[in-house]
Amino acid sequence: MIALENVAKLYPMGGLEVRALQGVSLTIGKGEMVAIMGPSGSGKSTMMNILGCLDVATSGRYILEGQDVSQLDDNQLAEIRNKKIGFIFQTYNLLPRLSALANVELPLLYGNSADKRSRSLEALNRVGLADRVHHRPVELSGGQQQRVGIARALVKNPSILLADEPTGNLDSRSSDEVIAILQGLNQEEGLTVITVTHDPEVADCNRRVISMRDGLVSTDQAIIDQQHSLGARN
Repeated sequence: MIALENVAKLYPMGGLEVRALQGVSLTIGKGEMVAIMGPSGSGKSTMMNILGCLDVATSGRYILEGQDVSQLDDNQLAEIRNKKIGFIFQTYNLLPRLSALANVELPLLYGNSADKRSRSLEALNRVGLADRVHHRPVELSGGQQQRVGIARALVKNPSILLADEPTGNLDSRSSDEVIAILQGLNQEEGLTVITVTHDPEVADCNRRVISMRDGLVSTDQAIIDQQHSLGARN
């Protein structure tokens, strides 16, 4: 379970303090699939950075799976990210000279895992790319590159996936495929999936939508009739 308790984030700017978050409290249960929405400057990216232990709150508490991570140092936060959180990026962030397999193996390079190859092959198989393991990013479509990114996020068996605009660079068919994979990971494997998006149609494919405005949660609602994929709107 994830719990934010009166979390605020201030940024100094030109002698002033900009309040990116203004005392946010919310809970995300284990196994939820949640979208975070909001216009530019609403605080959704700051929220994502705090949830992903990439940044720390100025005040308030962040409880992640029973642990208060609010006061952890950089090394401790890195360990939390390494063990519990998988990140999916809008721009894929793949190394162009490496194969799909080598890109997925990257998070395992600094550990002592003796089964890097088998775990990476399994992750690629989970996203339907067992036949593309030796292809470099330039040889893959945008949707396939994003699936490599999802496999890379999965390879360390995290309990939480954080996806930052995961369909932002994709056509509608590839977007459908990526959303279907995320839904499957949530519904069939029980992963907690949190997606930051500006697209209401992507948000409606989640089970819950949290809307941000001016550093606060403006709405928080369950999606009763969850779409099975983006393609369900057609």
